[in-house]
Amino acid sequence: MADKHKFEPENLRELLQQRVKARNDEPFLFSEADGRSWTYAEFDAAANRIARLLLSQGIRKGDVVSLLLPNSAEYIIAYFACFKTGAIAGPVNSLLKPQEMAYVIADSEAKALLVNSAFGVEIASIRHDLPKLKRVIEFDDEAQATRNISSANDNLPEVSLESETEAIIIYTSGTTGKPKGCLLTHGNLIANARQISSWMDFGEHDRLLTVMPLFHMNAVSVTTLTPLYAGGSTVVSPKFSASRFWGIISDYRVTSFGSVATMLSMLLTTYPQGVPEGLHTDQLRFAMCGSAPVPVEVLKSFEETFHCLVIEGYGLSESTCRSTFNPPDARRRPGSCGMAIGNEMKIFDDEDREVSDGELGEIVMRGENVFKGYYKNRDATERAFRNGWFHTSDVGRKSADGFFYIVDRKSDMIIRGGENIYPREIDETLYRHPAIAAAATIGIPDKLYGEEVAAFVVLKAGEKLSEGELIDFCRERLAAYKCPKSVRFLTDIPKGPTGKLLKRELSRLYAEKEIQ
Repeated sequence: MADKHKFEPENLRELLQQRVKARNDEPFLFSEADGRSWTYAEFDAAANRIARLLLSQGIRKGDVVSLLLPNSAEYIIAYFACFKTGAIAGPVNSLLKPQEMAYVIADSEAKALLVNSAFGVEIASIRHDLPKLKRVIEFDDEAQATRNISSANDNLPEVSLESETEAIIIYTSGTTGKPKGCLLTHGNLIANARQISSWMDFGEHDRLLTVMPLFHMNAVSVTTLTPLYAGGSTVVSPKFSASRFWGIISDYRVTSFGSVATMLSMLLTTYPQGVPEGLHTDQLRFAMCGSAPVPVEVLKSFEETFHCLVIEGYGLSESTCRSTFNPPDARRRPGSCGMAIGNEMKIFDDEDREVSDGELGEIVMRGENVFKGYYKNRDATERAFRNGWFHTSDVGRKSADGFFYIVDRKSDMIIRGGENIYPREIDETLYRHPAIAAAATIGIPDKLYGEEVAAFVVLKAGEKLSEGELIDFCRERLAAYKCPKSVRFLTDIPKGPTGKLLKRELSRLYAEKEIQ
């Protein structure tokens, strides 16, 4: 896609200016919740007004502005207001408890907070824990928030923004210790948007749907910045709703959307016969899926039921978002997270030596989409970037022709009697049983083996299955040492904000005897 533009912008303010010049009166942003819409020029003007609001509150280049908002057009406008002033956008996970929010806001040393009034009680309860937070700005509606901001001149003061200027600080999920703030630059964000746009062949006629939360990089990079880079448009929805999903796809003529495996499963459960009659979905090219691997059986069932390809990808906040995608064509391989889309990726052993094709090891990467480092955490940054490669802590393998396969997180690996067991393989097997709606495998303490394999499953409505029957099903398909030694039937498995099954939460609930 880059060759469609005269030159590559150095920062996001410049990128938007380029697109406004080329696509001025064309639609860019749709708010599904209330039917509002913005052309490129209208969106640029709205972002300028909020940028001037931030400037009026003393915000300058390099200051962090925390964002605590529901999925909305206002969220996207807020991001660009920060980008335009040189401030660093700090999205806050709205599902956190107040003290967890306080940690993220305080650790990032945010100077201001743009907050929806729905979170007023939470912020009031932690305000005394945020001494460096100078301004709390209520931001429910762009027009209301800027009613006292002059619109006579939409031009903003010039600010020096280089490719290396920090644009976003986003906090990891905290798999080890406290969450860490990933610093992403303007160059990181533009690079990933370019990589995704080029790989997926997105263009001016593409319209992407955001149902993933905008406090995660998936929604920011894949379904917001990528359509901007491609000159297309984007639709933002407050949250995923299986019952309303296909109506939105039809009404807005969506060509692609971001998702996780849980969403695909929910759509299959809600619409077992396929897309409801009377809806227009012929323009839908594919579903993009990430965050956690998609069980192959779920992927195949979705494609057969809805006649929509699932293009699986892989990435982390530290890689802006996507580092791999399957090709959106006949080369696609179900079960693989695809090929590197512009950055370098390899598989290393524990001594940081590249392993042979097909062998398991840690996925490492480097490239212009890989983040700058962890905020105020030099030790963690140096450990992550040892030997010049970012170490993901994810276990995988690479085929001879460049397709990557994610096996598991290093930290999720079960070690049973000295044998390494990757739960992903067991999860895939459990999903092959026709009665299983959701499944997650973890290691639980065992006096003899150190860890033992335990499966947690949710049955489909109306299905019956015994523990013994499911273990026998696994024994027919897996080596004995990999098979679950116990099965617990649940009504639901804990999920994160993107729908990812939370194995660490399962482990905690089991350890605290909340699951027997």
